Amino acid sequence: MKQSEASLQSLLFDDVPAVEKTAVLPALPSSEWLELAHALNERWQGRLHLGTSSWNFTGWAGLVWAQAYPEARLSREGLPAYAAHPLLRTVSLDRAFYRPLDAAGYAALGAQVPAHFRFVVKAAALVSDAVQRDGGGRAERSNPNFLDPGLALEQCLRPAVQGLGDKLGVLVFQLSPLPPAWLHDPLRLEQQLERLWQALLPELPADSRLALELRDPELLQPWLAAHLKAFGVRYCVGLHDRMPVIDRQLPMLRATWPGDLVCRWNLQLGQSYAGAKDRWAPFDKLVAPDLPTRQGLVKVMAGTLSAGHSVYVTVNNKAEGCAPCSVLELARALAALPA
Repeated sequence: MKQSEASLQSLLFDDVPAVEKTAVLPALPSSEWLELAHALNERWQGRLHLGTSSWNFTGWAGLVWAQAYPEARLSREGLPAYAAHPLLRTVSLDRAFYRPLDAAGYAALGAQVPAHFRFVVKAAALVSDAVQRDGGGRAERSNPNFLDPGLALEQCLRPAVQGLGDKLGVLVFQLSPLPPAWLHDPLRLEQQLERLWQALLPELPADSRLALELRDPELLQPWLAAHLKAFGVRYCVGLHDRMPVIDRQLPMLRATWPGDLVCRWNLQLGQSYAGAKDRWAPFDKLVAPDLPTRQGLVKVMAGTLSAGHSVYVTVNNKAEGCAPCSVLELARALAALPA
């Protein structure tokens, strides 16, 4: 499939006015990227949103950036160039997990991306972590604000909705590893989650989603699936070394069907964040291809899209070594599926 030069330029730059002004320039898109993006958007009517976790990696020169830029500069100025990539239609705002953003901060980010772009926002650890941690991530004490409905509304949902508007795709509550007091008391956890959803859902825009991501495989239980389905909250497939492989998470998806697919492909089994960072930096190529995970994910994505739902998949560099390369491989596999 070939397109005119004008249509390719439109696909790349429409609705991204900041691209021409920013000092960070996007990589020149290959014809493959452009044709894949066009084919996937046509086939799935814009419901496919692939992206990465953050955008501040200097090793993505030639893949996302026109040249290597310092990470601090990419953090400040790189989003418009990232969003100009034909295949990158979402990003996970992991930074919101560590420090809540206000509405103005979200609005500044939303103004830098095109109309079709959607953000996957991580709810702040302030309300999504059952413990308060030190600088090294070690638990220090119980968190009295864990899943607090009022705080989640004021600190997480309302600022994101006010700032991003219809560019808010998903608000994800990642439950960091729970202490025994919560992990072994499912009734207490379910009641707290129920209060949370009851507070948030009335103010959630119609085209946005809430999702719950786990770090404890013990919670992959029928009661939680039934709970999520009852409230229309999506189970976020968390591909992480603390969680089972994708095939073992599929029962949760089936039990909560129908609905959009939300997946955060973060870390390969058997790896640690620090170890993968040391061995795989500068994240400019696939170092450890994980074909079984990729194939399983493509199957679930295709099934979801074929049923008329949307897909939000974000990939970390620690999944295979280079998140934009993983996105490209996912796009190739989807495009190769028979109609």
